[in-house]
Amino acid sequence: MDSRQIVQQQNREAAAVPGGVKKQKNMEAERKNRRALGDIGNKVTIPDIDGKPIPQICRPVTRSFCAQLLANAQAAAAENNKKNSIAVNANGSIVVDGAMPKPVVKKPAQKKAITKPKPKPEEVIDISSDTEEVKKEKPVNESRAHDYMDSQPEINEKMRAILVDWLIQVHHKFELSPETLYLTINIVDRYLAVKTTSRRELQLLGISSMLIASKYEEIWAPEVNDLVCISDRAYTNEQVLRMEKRILGELEWNLTVPTPYMFLVRFIKASLPDSCASIFRLGYEPYKVENMVYFLAELGMMNYAIVMHCPSMIAASAVYAARCTLNKVPVWTETLKIHTGYSEPQLMECAKLLVSFHSMAADHKLKVIYKKYSSPERGAVALLPPAKSLLAAS
Repeated sequence: MDSRQIVQQQNREAAAVPGGVKKQKNMEAERKNRRALGDIGNKVTIPDIDGKPIPQICRPVTRSFCAQLLANAQAAAAENNKKNSIAVNANGSIVVDGAMPKPVVKKPAQKKAITKPKPKPEEVIDISSDTEEVKKEKPVNESRAHDYMDSQPEINEKMRAILVDWLIQVHHKFELSPETLYLTINIVDRYLAVKTTSRRELQLLGISSMLIASKYEEIWAPEVNDLVCISDRAYTNEQVLRMEKRILGELEWNLTVPTPYMFLVRFIKASLPDSCASIFRLGYEPYKVENMVYFLAELGMMNYAIVMHCPSMIAASAVYAARCTLNKVPVWTETLKIHTGYSEPQLMECAKLLVSFHSMAADHKLKVIYKKYSSPERGAVALLPPAKSLLAAS
């Protein structure tokens, strides 16, 4: 059996040797004459190794032989990868063995971010003082209203007080921030100072101003339909939106203006001693001072006579009147003088007005503010007697 296989193999080799050259020439000619997209045939090609074609194998292909070929190919590929090692020249170019070096293209240098030095404590105080001065020195026609009641034929001071009293109720109903309330009254006064308004549109002006202030100060502003409902549907949604557009046009979209509340927060902290400032809102006494200041400031906001004073003056006078009411000694400290920029004689006129409003609050028909600050949550500061020293001086 073995001799028969050897004879057949020898006959096969003998037949292949004489005609091998001729057969190779015929294959090259056939390859050159093959048409494009012609039938290539069902020939299995094995990839070259190291650029050398694999010699024709005449032995039968078995499973073990295929495994041996695969192992040899993998070993050759691994050896080739080791030869192509990567190196970096001194000039920064990457070189691979057996390949041309590829220079690294350097990107244009970008500007380094400029880091500002941290401000020193004294510098922070100077910046804060400059900010307060900018707020105080803003033109009157931009930040606050002037004496406008003579230019309004259908509106008087009593009607304005009724509107403000109702707006404070609406503000409490929607649980809005204090900034929204102060900005609402600021918008109302500034609009009345430049535009004649009828009595019928006064409440419309109030709810439209609160809508604008809420959009500016709040995260979630009340919906127009809610404002219409709370006004007992005296106006339609379209009327509120038209008035909103008219207000913004008259004020030239200028809503970033100083209000008394901006100064109140800062001045209240400056009025407390260092020991109380560290436990702000935790101790009873600092909380009482704060509520008294806000009570007097809101009383002034409801009365038209306070319009003639600038916001920083109103805030400083509220702090001064509150300290007089609570019998704080000294009434006006050097720290308050530095932070507010006002001396005690400068505050006397406005402080007397606020204390007079306090003395009339219990008997006044408009008692929203009085009831608000008579509650235990507000320290019941409205029930305290007004400052006698300022009442006697007036």
